Amino acid sequence: MANAVLTAPSDERVSTRNPLQKLLVRPEIGALVGAVVLFVFFSAIAPVFLQPNSLATVLYGSSTIGIMAVGVALLMIGGEFDLSTGVAVITSALSASMFSWYFSMNIWVGVLFALVVSLGIGFINGWILVKTKLPSFIVTLATFLMLAGLNLGLTRLIGGAVATPSISDIDGFDTARAIFASSVKIGTVDVNVTVFIWIALVLIASWVLLRTRVGNWIFAVGGDANAARAVGVPVTKTKIGLFMAVGFCGWILGMHNLFAFNTVQSGEGVGNEFLYIIAAVIGGCLLTGGYGSAVGGAIGAFIFGMANKGIVYAQWNPDWFKFFLGLMLLLATIVNLIVKRRAESK
Repeated sequence: MANAVLTAPSDERVSTRNPLQKLLVRPEIGALVGAVVLFVFFSAIAPVFLQPNSLATVLYGSSTIGIMAVGVALLMIGGEFDLSTGVAVITSALSASMFSWYFSMNIWVGVLFALVVSLGIGFINGWILVKTKLPSFIVTLATFLMLAGLNLGLTRLIGGAVATPSISDIDGFDTARAIFASSVKIGTVDVNVTVFIWIALVLIASWVLLRTRVGNWIFAVGGDANAARAVGVPVTKTKIGLFMAVGFCGWILGMHNLFAFNTVQSGEGVGNEFLYIIAAVIGGCLLTGGYGSAVGGAIGAFIFGMANKGIVYAQWNPDWFKFFLGLMLLLATIVNLIVKRRAESK
């Protein structure tokens, strides 16, 4: 009698995916494909797009969205979002400028004061959220309205105008400008320092998400906060920390705006919060939380930068830009949902 060959039943828990399957379920893959297509498209219809100076301009525009998109992406993965980010950036810049100017202090004192203010705004948003259990939409919408009013009201009350005085003559300005708003010469092209800050933030955020316990906490609270709390995840600290991370990114961008232009218009920033959220969503983050990546947010910001400048280089009517953003947001959301469902079904 021939020996029977017994085959053990397969167990899906120990099944492995091939490299292509692993790649296709990454949250940023849809944005990456879109970025490649967009890059090729603008390169073909507007040859000036490929010139080194043009690419440096695209990267700079991308970085001013991407710096905030890093913090926003982490927050969205944690299941929340922040509508106050646009005006919070201006609040940070105003705090540094007015504190140093009217108290006649070294600009670095104002910079540190602005950092405290930015982290404080993030802490307050997170603390109110976890204590009241209100949706982040309500909490941060209220913060948005209050900050917008404070930015304009206090600037006019203290300085008698809607813009701050120039700070270029204050002690410490040159060193602060070198850190937050200088350019680095690469060959014949000047690349703004914000591009390197942006890349560094993406790398740090990716490391935190993929290689640390805090990253596991972020995904856990975004997926199901109650289940995460039941297994010992510090949900309160994680959510407050995420809002403070957004505040830190806002401080960096606020300092760039301040030292790039020497003065701050108190009414600016309104509407920019949607650009940061759009970049994160295009990059693979879901409003429902628990899914996304910092790299995806960076790619989303790069898509924004390419579209914003590519339309100009192609000599199109810029009125179509917001239509393009809306279309990209809708398509990216649909693609992200499909990818997430396929990943969960494996």
